[in-house]
Amino acid sequence: MAEFRREPVLMAGEGWDDYRLLDSGHGRKWESFGPHSFVRPEPQALWTPRVADWQADGEFVPGADEDGGGRWQLSRAVPEQGWPLAWREARFTAQCTPFRHLGFFPDMAPVWDWMRGTLKGKPDAQTMNLFGYTGVGTLALSECGPVTHVDASKKSVAQARENALASGMEDRPIRWLVDDAAKFAAREVRRGNRYDGIILDPPKFGRGPKNETWRIEEGLGPLVADCRRLLDPDSRFLFLTVYAVRMSSLALGGLLAELFADLPGVVEHGELAVQEQGEGARLLPTAIFARWRNEG
Repeated sequence: MAEFRREPVLMAGEGWDDYRLLDSGHGRKWESFGPHSFVRPEPQALWTPRVADWQADGEFVPGADEDGGGRWQLSRAVPEQGWPLAWREARFTAQCTPFRHLGFFPDMAPVWDWMRGTLKGKPDAQTMNLFGYTGVGTLALSECGPVTHVDASKKSVAQARENALASGMEDRPIRWLVDDAAKFAAREVRRGNRYDGIILDPPKFGRGPKNETWRIEEGLGPLVADCRRLLDPDSRFLFLTVYAVRMSSLALGGLLAELFADLPGVVEHGELAVQEQGEGARLLPTAIFARWRNEG
């Protein structure tokens, strides 16, 4: 029976050569992405910035609605088609997207390392990345064996394939699928398939390739239940992250504790965070997570 650990876990990243959290405060954050730096909204940065003057290439100004709208205000020239960055052996393109992101989620870096460590000693591990976006996590997992990458956005999957090509990983055993994540997981259950590890990073709201509607409050429980059916006592992990919702990591942990009660291992929950650079650096929380791990 999986042990449920109620005390929260903090997974904090410190940045790397191509990404740094330079400062944060007053509801914003200042980050560097290779040669460029940007200011983006961050409601959890409640404190005062350490640096008085943020010299950035641009800032994302949110719209008046709550649906994630807004626009970039650029003060310096930024390549419209993006510029190359790297994490470990993965190469990918950073770009100012209409959704305030830069084409990847840097706070996931400690998760990518954690997944690879959890799969250590399991050759040719079969893993799946649901809501895989532009595929940096998929490229990280591909070091361990075949990966199934699923995202509803044709554009995101195309970018993920380009990132694999830029990384010299185009020949790795990755299935690139444009599909509705929940429907795909349900079909995999019916097919009787299994995986050694699953990562899922669902949005608060989204639409599938056939205009399917996704709402996290309605769809998360059934989706995680299907993911549980794709794992067995020999599997190694499930990692679930949730952003920008009124939900506790303890609730996510409780969901996994119920669904994974019949498997060995440990269920944990907590927060992702990124540490600022320099003197007086603080930890900026970015997301909540729950995870099941089985070290065998």
